[in-house]
Amino acid sequence: MNNAFDDWSGVRVFLAVMRRGSTLAASRDLGMSQPTVTRRIDAFEHRLGLTLFDRDTRGFRPTRDAQRLLPFAEAAEKAMTGLAEAAVAARRTMLEPIRITAPRLNFSPLFTAILAEFSALHPGVRFGLISSYALLDLAAGEADIAIRIARRVIDERLICSKLTDVTSTLFASRSYAEAHGLPRSDAEFAGHSFVVYDPSPSPDGLNAWLMKRISPDQIVSRSADAESVCAAIAAGLGIGPVPTSLAVDYPAMVPCFPPPQETTVQSWLCIAPDAWRRPEVKAFAAFFAPRFRAGYAAHKAEGERRWEEMDRQRRGSGGQMTA
Repeated sequence: MNNAFDDWSGVRVFLAVMRRGSTLAASRDLGMSQPTVTRRIDAFEHRLGLTLFDRDTRGFRPTRDAQRLLPFAEAAEKAMTGLAEAAVAARRTMLEPIRITAPRLNFSPLFTAILAEFSALHPGVRFGLISSYALLDLAAGEADIAIRIARRVIDERLICSKLTDVTSTLFASRSYAEAHGLPRSDAEFAGHSFVVYDPSPSPDGLNAWLMKRISPDQIVSRSADAESVCAAIAAGLGIGPVPTSLAVDYPAMVPCFPPPQETTVQSWLCIAPDAWRRPEVKAFAAFFAPRFRAGYAAHKAEGERRWEEMDRQRRGSGGQMTA
């Protein structure tokens, strides 16, 4: 005899007749015709090799065998209900967007190109982008994924992987360089004006390094984010710290000297523990990280190439910038 309990529809009909006491009442609950319910019971009894109901004019009366099977049928019903509910929850999870938070500068053309490529391959996955310089609490559910800039990530609850080394140096506009020249090291900061972050985005990054080497009266502009700092620099207000990869997008700015090695920090892809259990989040992380690293490396190399070219121009013109 085959395993009788692979007939889940038979279990459902059996339970309906047990609970209602007749095939007519059960048919109304099941949305079937009464003859169909009767045929299903007959087939179920045949499969089990048991008589489950005594038929008479008063309806279907359960036999002792039916009473013995009832708790097992109810357990099977509970398991199938749980399976259906889990499937609904899984589908609902797939409909939830992957919420990514990062500073605005990280939602770059490179980021959007990778996002577009992933979305084309996975059209059912949605995204929510949260532009913020604040560190949202991933473990508390404020976002699913974060791109963070730091020497290390302190929150051990998060699943983190290093993306890139982030180098920065001091930049000025061409108009500032032509009017005031550029310092070739921190020993030449005297007489120059500076644009700084306030508050500092990192205790061990370039801004903190700079603040230790200039006086308050040299600061002409304070900004809270990279976009504002770059705008102040491009306007010719003063010299300021800029990530070398970001500076490629500001061709009117020129670097003062190579990035100080001690100011290098890292970018990290951080994922909330609950989000990590979602297959679409794992798939996105595996897709995004290598492409971001490769694109960032190319962007950074272009920035370094520009700096070397400008440095040659400056040396060739006796320290003054040429157009």
